[in-house]
Amino acid sequence: MSETETGTDGARPAGRSTARTVALLTLVAVIAYLLDLLTKTLAVARLDPWNPTHVIGDFVTFKLIRNSGAAFSMATGYTWVLTFVALAVVIGIIRYSRRLVSTGWVIGLGLVLGGAIGNLTDRIFRAPGPLRGHVVDFIQVGDWWPTFNVADSAVVCGAVLLVVLTLLGYDYDGTRSGWAARKEPVGAPTDTTSDKDGDDA
Repeated sequence: MSETETGTDGARPAGRSTARTVALLTLVAVIAYLLDLLTKTLAVARLDPWNPTHVIGDFVTFKLIRNSGAAFSMATGYTWVLTFVALAVVIGIIRYSRRLVSTGWVIGLGLVLGGAIGNLTDRIFRAPGPLRGHVVDFIQVGDWWPTFNVADSAVVCGAVLLVVLTLLGYDYDGTRSGWAARKEPVGAPTDTTSDKDGDDA
């Protein structure tokens, strides 16, 4: 019996395969979230906003700031708008998760989900108030890169992974096109089954 099924929405995992997909997405998101929460807690407890900690000379510095904007201090002053955007992203990924087959897409979206929830937690629970909370940023690389945190890194890394997978032809439902399809060995099993396969069974 195949572990995938097809429908109007395209091929997607069924039964235990769906459960594994959701479990992996959850695991990646939880790890990213907990790392972000832990590092922010330590940063708030131990870093002096007026006395940066030099990690690698002046190149990598830990400097505590409160960010009312988006990742890398962009859109400062639009905290409540960014809060609802983050909520929409989280809800969208959760609803989309059961359609995923590609492990790469699961990992990428898991990173984005964990990072989004990490910064969303700050916006909901930190000062100056619910939905207006400022995000804790503390990692500074040189003088040319905005200060960021682990959640920002998770979101960016996840997004970059999804872009690379898309450009290479690895689709969210496990199908392959373009470069990925050309590199697939002849006769190799695919991640999805077609309607034709179902008719022949």
